[in-house]
Amino acid sequence: MTLFNLRKRDTADRMAVNPQAEALISDFSIEVMPRTADRVEDFRALLPEGTRVYIAHIDGTPIEEMVRTACRLNAEGFVVMPHFPARLIPDRATLADWIARYQGEADVRQALLLGGSGAHPAGEFHSSMQLMETGLFDKAGFTRLHVAGHPEGNRDIDPAGGTEVLDSALRWKQGFSERTAAEMAIVTQFMFEAGPLIAWAEALQKAAITLPVHVGIAGPARLQTLIRYAISCGVGASLKVLQKRARDVTKLVLPYEPTEVVTELAAYKAANPDSNIVSLHFFPLGGIAQNASWAIAHGGTSVRPRSADSDGRA
Repeated sequence: MTLFNLRKRDTADRMAVNPQAEALISDFSIEVMPRTADRVEDFRALLPEGTRVYIAHIDGTPIEEMVRTACRLNAEGFVVMPHFPARLIPDRATLADWIARYQGEADVRQALLLGGSGAHPAGEFHSSMQLMETGLFDKAGFTRLHVAGHPEGNRDIDPAGGTEVLDSALRWKQGFSERTAAEMAIVTQFMFEAGPLIAWAEALQKAAITLPVHVGIAGPARLQTLIRYAISCGVGASLKVLQKRARDVTKLVLPYEPTEVVTELAAYKAANPDSNIVSLHFFPLGGIAQNASWAIAHGGTSVRPRSADSDGRA
């Protein structure tokens, strides 16, 4: 199926789209890994032109595979945003080399900076703030830097279960955003409940953290798959939504779809247009084709120019 055919839905299908959800989902982003990207014949058959595609850098993935995937996505017409996980980068020279490769070979000007997983850093970096402090992204002219958000906390960062370290880091990143030319935003870990995410976003605004929030959403997938990923990724409070669903035999055999959480977030955004919640970022845990099809069916069809510094909302 071509992108043209995906977009050419009939009038009845268009009318079925929730306009509030469409407003939030229209310029969605999505995440891939090199090994999953290799199984996609042509991303143009799956995603709207100009979709921002994050490339997840998993421990053990050679930089050559990351750059090759970035080159391909750029050539097919997408905005490329690779991960830069601090704990996988041994030193400043390696960071500079990665930036140069992405720019020189794939014309990359955007990055997601995060601490990354693993108890033992590969070298001198262990946080995204250290990556920012090198000044290398600013020197290279990166137009957009995104950072990670953890609405339900992260015990790797705050072992006691609180949010003190996370909150302090976001305040620092807010300050950094005010002294850098790059557009910045927060992209969150995926969740299955709208309430905790909304409360967290409101708390950020009260704390004068005005960075736009791109909400992480788990795409359609088998329930067992989602529970496995949720446990491994430390998604805590909203996991009970999946566990409750698993107790319903009639739902256990059906794929999970994020319709309910997206509808609630969209209704909140419509009622609170000044909210810092601006967009959705999909984790295609059940497969990129299935996720892309769901997103497009619910209104994700707008085009983001590759050359634009800003997507107009973040």
